Amino acid sequence: MKAKTKLPGGEAVNAVEVGSGNVFTDLGLPDPDDRRLRVQLAKRLNDLLELEGMTQAAAAKRLGISQPHVSELKNYKLGRFSSERLLHFITLMDRDVEIFIRPRAAARPAGSVVGAVTVWEAA
Repeated sequence: MKAKTKLPGGEAVNAVEVGSGNVFTDLGLPDPDDRRLRVQLAKRLNDLLELEGMTQAAAAKRLGISQPHVSELKNYKLGRFSSERLLHFITLMDRDVEIFIRPRAAARPAGSVVGAVTVWEAA
């Protein structure tokens, strides 16, 4: 985020505020961690659909949803899609999903008291 700051001499300069690493938290939206996870999963799913060159109609058939819902997915309008449902769609794209639980990384933002969920894509 940028904000105007005045120097002691009165000159206005742009100041940069460091974000939290989660844009949904920075915007003050509800359930920021869930929103971030759903966007990560949708990104991977959209990459798979593009990799296979699927039309929205073909994707709808494969995923068992309507074409307008595929359009919502492709445009990251994710209100109707839970994390579990997105994970299921990824498995329908002939991919395995593995979940690893490990100790929290040492390099976390100050004041952070919870772990994080991140989606990785294997080659």
